[in-house]
Parts: sequence; C-alpha cells; structure tokens
Amino acid sequence: LLHSSFRSSRQTMANLSNTNPNGNDHDHDNNDGGSTAIDLLRDSLSPQSQQNPSTLLPKAPLFYQQSQQEAATSLFTDSEILAPMVRASTTPLRILALSHGASLVYSEEMVDRSIFPTERVLNESLGTIDYVHPKHKFSLKVQKRMEKEPDNPDGKILLRIDPLKERGKFVYQMGTGEGHLALEAAEKVYRDADGIDVNMGCPKKFSVSGGMGSALLSDPKRACDIISTLSRNIPKPISAKIRLLDDTDPRPTIEFAKSLIASGATAIAVHGRIVGDESHIPARWETLVEVVRQLKQSESVPVIVNGDLYTRADINELKRRSGCDGIMLARPALYNVSLFRRGDVRSNGNNSKNGANNQRIDSAFENEIPLPKFQSQYHEGYYGYNSPLLLPRSTMIQEYIAQCVRYKAHPKNAKYVVCEMMNIRRAPTERAPFLNMNYPGGQTIADICKCRTLDDLVKVWDVRWIIPMPDASAVTEIGSGDTKDIQITCDYVDSNSTGAEIFTTPCNNSNSDHDNGGVLEDIHNYDDRYFLDPDKFRKERSEAVDAAFSSTAWTKSQKSEALRVQEDEKKIDDKGHMAKRKKLMND
Repeated sequence: LLHSSFRSSRQTMANLSNTNPNGNDHDHDNNDGGSTAIDLLRDSLSPQSQQNPSTLLPKAPLFYQQSQQEAATSLFTDSEILAPMVRASTTPLRILALSHGASLVYSEEMVDRSIFPTERVLNESLGTIDYVHPKHKFSLKVQKRMEKEPDNPDGKILLRIDPLKERGKFVYQMGTGEGHLALEAAEKVYRDADGIDVNMGCPKKFSVSGGMGSALLSDPKRACDIISTLSRNIPKPISAKIRLLDDTDPRPTIEFAKSLIASGATAIAVHGRIVGDESHIPARWETLVEVVRQLKQSESVPVIVNGDLYTRADINELKRRSGCDGIMLARPALYNVSLFRRGDVRSNGNNSKNGANNQRIDSAFENEIPLPKFQSQYHEGYYGYNSPLLLPRSTMIQEYIAQCVRYKAHPKNAKYVVCEMMNIRRAPTERAPFLNMNYPGGQTIADICKCRTLDDLVKVWDVRWIIPMPDASAVTEIGSGDTKDIQITCDYVDSNSTGAEIFTTPCNNSNSDHDNGGVLEDIHNYDDRYFLDPDKFRKERSEAVDAAFSSTAWTKSQKSEALRVQEDEKKIDDKGHMAKRKKLMND
C-alpha cells in the first residue's frame, strides 16, 4: 500500500511539474480542450495514479521517472538558488527570484509540527495551493485574537505555493529534530514540492532549543537517522543545508557531510560560517573551498555553496575555485534579487564597454588572489557591484511589493522584508561601503516603519505594477491614493517571458483599517524598534529580563533560560562594530 501511494503521488507531482513540450514553460493553456489554469489546479487535487491518470495535464517528464539521486542531480546541477530565510522566503520573494533567473527556490524553514494540523486547500482566486491551519484548531483565546486580524479570518496560512510558476523549482525546507516527525511533515507536503531539505545550520534559539538546526551538527547519529528515514520513505530528492563545523579545518565538515550522504542525502548545501559567526564577519571561503573540493573528489552528489555572494564576480570566483555544483543566495538576494541574472557567460562581457574592467577580474583568477583579499576588494566591470546585469534596487522593491499584493501577503511580513531589502545592517563590514543605500524617491526605514498595510507600502514606494491573476475571468481591483479605482482583466501569463513591462497602480488592499482593537498597531511595534534602533532594542530586552528576575512568578528554570539568552545577546552586541557600521552608513 505504501509503495502504491508513493507511485500515485509521484505521478500526481509529475503532472503538476511537467513542462510544455514546445519548451515554453509559461504556456499553460496549450492542453487538449483548452483547459484554464484553474482547471489544472483543480485537477491536481483529484486522486490520481497510473491507472487513473490526469486527463488535463501532459504526460510526466523524464525527471520524475529517475531515481532520487538522478532527480537531485538534474535539480541541483548548475543551480542558482534562493536560500531559505525565515519570514522572507515566502511566495512573493520566491516568485520574484524565479522571474529574475533563480533556478530553484526554497521555502522558509518550517518546523515539522507546524504543518501537521494544516489542510491543503486550492485557492482559486490566487491560483495557489495553500496549507492552512484552520481557525477552529486554535485555542479559544487565539481564535478571539484572530477575529481582530483581517488577514486570518478562516485560519493561518503556513505555506502558499504557486504550482504553475514553481513547478520543478520548489524545495520545501523543514526544521526537525526527529526522524518520525520529519517523515510525518514530509508526507504532508512532498506532492507539492520537488525536493525536501532538512535545516541543519540555523543557530537561532527557536531552532536549536528544539534539537533542530545547528543542534544536529553535534549529533550526527540523529541527523543521519532523519535523512535515512526521509530517503527510505519519500520519493523525492532529500537534501540537507549545513554550515562549517570548524573555522579552519575542513575535515569535521567533510566527515559530517559524508555521513549524511551515506544515509541517503542526495545533495548538500554548505554555509561558509561556523556556529557563533555573526553576519558582519566575512564568510570563511578558504575553508569552504577546501570542504567542497574534497567532497567532490570522493562523492557524486551535488554540493551547493552559500555565504556572501554579493556580485556575479563572487559567484564566478567561488564556483571556479571550489568546483561546486551550484550557489545559494540569502542576504545578497534581499539586497538585489536581480543578482540572479547571469548574463552572457561565454562572452564574459568583453563585447561591452566594460571589457577592460573584466581583465582585472580575469587576472584575479589567474594570479590566485587570496580569497579574503578577493572578498574585501571592490569588484568592477560586467560582473561587479555596478554590473549592467543588475536592475535598480528600487525597482526590485517595488516589484516585491506588487507580488505581495498579488499573493495577499501579510502586511507585517511584507514590511519586514522591505526593511531587510533597504538596509545593510547584516552585510559584512568590509562590503558595506560598496553597497548603495540611496533611493530615487528618498524612502527611508522610518517611512516603512510607519506603514501598517500593503496599501501604505504601495504609496510610499509608488508601486505601479500589474500582476496577472490565474484565470481569464479574474479581475484585479486597482487603486492608490486619490487615484480612481479601475478594473483589469488578464490571463495568467508571465510578463517576464516576453520582456514586456506592464505597469499601473496595484490593487487596493482590504487590510487598511488602522484601528482594529489595537492588534495591527501592536504587531508592528516589535519590528519597528528592531529596525529603527537595534542598540536600544537590545538594551530594552536586557532590561526586561533584569526586571523579570525580581518577579516571584518566574521559576528558577525560566530565569536560568532568560539569563542564558541575555548573555548570548551581549556576545552578539559588539559595541565597536556597531559604532563602525554607523559611521560607514553615515559616510
């Protein structure tokens, strides 16, 4: 029965992930009978098997007739991936990255148990598959609070996937500490994903405290059990994202990665920092290169590198030196998503007026500039910081906000990501002077922190994009400020496939009520203080912990945990570093 269900689900996902035989991934209406995108989505929810195949979707491609390892090799070879980022790697950013050249996108890390109570729902108005935690499954206290939040009338959306844009390109990442929990979570979602990834590198408290993330780096037996359990039971590529285990010695990382591969991992992504390294410290490329080189000498699985790839020159250099199979972008993608645009690699830009500058990069390859020096120097030319391949950052932020409107993202989450896109507080200190923080409209973090709705973000950034909806009968309401509302009817097509730019004022968001029992105001305050004055924010949290010690309501264990968190944050708060960063930003 288990084998039969896998065979059925493999066929179902194959149908969802097939590409047009004519090579046009965006032509979804070329099926027999003129099926619409909504028809295809409805069909994806129907039970299907080899005996009861889909009547609407084309036959499964070769990709889904391969073994797990063959499928992983096809998926990850020469890949450029949007990394899993909590709160950021949701549908709007994933779709934006794909539209600008990313070959794969990861979901944000999702704790295994969080997906258990969800229901898989077809959202016909958005053309998405949603995993919704129904309202009735929350406590009465939470239900009452949700009634005041216009974004969660029927439940909380944990995962939203656009199968017609993300098919063949979506990897679901989970945070897990036990094999049986990992399997239960994977069984819930693998039909809508092209791979399952286990987070073994996140050092954040919410992850490590549950035995997940980087906690697995010190427990290889448990890490291997998770991979083995998934590999034996899930008919999709199973990968792991880890980080360096030692700052200079590549051997511990290599041994850990090999143990995962022996347990069934079909791909490994390695972040170039150790646990405890903060983002302002440059990624340890020298150790990372040695890890990848030695892994590729003995293992055949794809190896992905991650860490401080802020320019195409960075990407090309790390690829060349390490021999990796792909790269993964996190903060650099937030800085400018169009970094995924590869350009003409064959000509290396020599046909452009920047050819002279390319000689500097080429000579760097030949003369083997030490990697730390390469990381800290200014990159010029076709693949540099001001590459002609890059689109204006303001355009990327505007398009991101438009995608948030298109996929009805939560306003608080959208605002958080925009703030991350607008600042460089977590970029390596050496690179900060090279990263432009000026915007033509003069927008500031303070302007964004005043926003409470998507419509507020639209107005601040003067967004004027049309994002097509999934059905020919779909109508998008348009309006901003005093602009008169209009309606636009459009088919589900990818405007980037033809290079055409389609602009107008985006849709008016219904979540525009600022006075909603104080709920909307309260949920924004935390992020606002976090971005506006990080030093003061840390101080306030420390004072809150100190005050809690005088309360008899706290148990001894609670006080001990609070003290540990406080000490961790003090280690992070490097006063000299913060002062230096402020001076750089002012300059």
